[in-house]
Amino acid sequence: MTRDSFNEYVRLHSRKLYGYAFRILLNQEEAEDAVQEIFIKLWNMGEILNEYNSIEALATTMIRNYCIDQLRKQKHMFHDQNYNQELNYITSKTPHEQMEQRESDIIVRNIIESLPDLYKVIIKLHDIEGFSYEEIAEKTSQNINTLRVTLSRARGLVRDGYKKYYEKMI
Repeated sequence: MTRDSFNEYVRLHSRKLYGYAFRILLNQEEAEDAVQEIFIKLWNMGEILNEYNSIEALATTMIRNYCIDQLRKQKHMFHDQNYNQELNYITSKTPHEQMEQRESDIIVRNIIESLPDLYKVIIKLHDIEGFSYEEIAEKTSQNINTLRVTLSRARGLVRDGYKKYYEKMI
């Protein structure tokens, strides 16, 4: 990966990775540090990055693991029982919960793929890739208020599709 393509990757994905790290760490500075550490690790991987099908998936996995490691380090510093319960909830899922999560992800992705093109594009850009309304408006030449309405409708269709799927299962 060239320096220019890496810089472009950083520009496009830093916001999404930061949001993911922040949701886990619940601390702005720690989330920023996590993103920076992962980008350094990715850059140091050099040409090995070209062997991966999805650098985004690799970066997301790396940021998750890094954040969990940070939480585990903090766990030893805090002895508050409530904090430990929250930490265990964030970091450990049973195999059954993991399977259910994967199944739900597949169902939601299939529902999104079946949406009309505009709905599909907007929900992917905002909810999956983490773009802001302003960035999406620039990419799609849509008014921000129109985008908000379209995204709300798309989410409603996904929610309704998900409910229908599970009603059939019962």
